[in-house]
Amino acid sequence: MAQSLERLALEARSCALCAADLPLGPRPVFQVDERARVLIAAQAPGTKVHASGRPFTDASGDRLRDWMGIDAETFYDASQVAILPIGFCYPGCGKSGDLPPRKECAVEWRQRFIDRLANVQMTLVIGQYAMAWHLQDRKQRNLTETVKNWSAYGPEIFPLPHPSPRNNIWLKKNPWFNHDLQPDLRKGVRSTLA
Repeated sequence: MAQSLERLALEARSCALCAADLPLGPRPVFQVDERARVLIAAQAPGTKVHASGRPFTDASGDRLRDWMGIDAETFYDASQVAILPIGFCYPGCGKSGDLPPRKECAVEWRQRFIDRLANVQMTLVIGQYAMAWHLQDRKQRNLTETVKNWSAYGPEIFPLPHPSPRNNIWLKKNPWFNHDLQPDLRKGVRSTLA
């Protein structure tokens, strides 16, 4: 018999698979409910999210909620929005920002969760690591090209850059994101959650 989503979440929250490699120790951060219709496929938590234990409790979350056109109450309603990063724990800091999500996490947990999120109708695929997992050979040659061709993925998938303030330069260089993609994203989120 298949393991319930609730039991899987309990198991994942106690995961210590990468404990020896995590600078702040394990603290898996995600949000799931079998009723969720929107899935946010993110990268990995940062230090603020690690401290809070709640996804996107930082400037990235503020921007993402704005892009989606929803308030925090809707965003944190697990029965509407699931948030499942590629890596559940803060991976540490590198020379130019946070390290990539730990690969072990996606191998161990990702498909098991995806299989139990049967009501998801729309997936927001954020950043290159989430794109690699969710889009595989359907992604373009780089993140910008993948995001620029968002309409090729249908209304079910929206590839997005990371909403981090570190991407302000990217957003200035790509004004089509706010003018063209963002209205479609908001419309899709509204329609999916209606």
